[in-house]
Amino acid sequence: MKIGFAGLGVMGGPMARHLVQAGHEVAGFNRTSDKARAWALASGGRFAATVAEAAAGADLLILCVGNDDDVRQVVTEALPHLKAGAIIVDHTTTSARAAREMSALAAMQGCDFIDAPVSGGQAGAENGQLSVMVGGEAAALDKAEPVLMAYSKAVKHMGASGTGQLTKMVNQIAIAGVVQGLAEAVHFAQVAGLDTDAVYDAVSKGAAQSWQMDNRWKTMAEGRFDFGFAVDWMRKDLGLVLDEARSNGAHLELTALVDRFYAEVQAMGGSRWDTSSLAARLQARNGRA
Repeated sequence: MKIGFAGLGVMGGPMARHLVQAGHEVAGFNRTSDKARAWALASGGRFAATVAEAAAGADLLILCVGNDDDVRQVVTEALPHLKAGAIIVDHTTTSARAAREMSALAAMQGCDFIDAPVSGGQAGAENGQLSVMVGGEAAALDKAEPVLMAYSKAVKHMGASGTGQLTKMVNQIAIAGVVQGLAEAVHFAQVAGLDTDAVYDAVSKGAAQSWQMDNRWKTMAEGRFDFGFAVDWMRKDLGLVLDEARSNGAHLELTALVDRFYAEVQAMGGSRWDTSSLAARLQARNGRA
């Protein structure tokens, strides 16, 4: 396929590279042009100086940008240049409202828009092992899915436009609670004077086991928090979650509490630390005690 790809950061860059490796013709755009030029040189893709250039004649336009406003801007700029019947796949984590708005706008121009946020982080993007949750027309996903499998291990259609984003919110709610529990477990083990490696060996084979434990227990205990998805981005996502909850009436007491804890991490200078840095907050509190 002829593909335009907008957003070549730590997630989008490797995803777009997988598409080139799969044999697609990919034009990559990034607001920082030097990043797009570097991506094109390293991947064999084509540099696009503008959104319009990336979208020109594309069968598929894939987005991996920052927030609702970024998506609106890219889609608005791209639509006049896409071929009739093109599909826009948005991997950005946004509000469900923005997804529905963009779907309606694309339909007016004879195109499809599917909201397709991902889970798996930078490692998943690098290794082509992302999980994708999709909202939008099933027929559009049927056409796009073989392309998405270049960097995904699972693609799940959740329903109408916006349901992909709602499902990603569920994902972030679950992660926030698990990471806070894990941070407290590591902290407790340290304060109790236990060997944290031995504790991991003891508890990780039973009901406490989780992806977060397997991948972040040791680094939390060592105070290392440079593993991808940043606190700033998690707070953006949790803000979307809490806004949606205020609208639909869901009760998310723990999620709201963890969001406040992440605000404390930001105040500590940890805006770019990864989400496991909830442990740093507890370590700092213990140090002040």
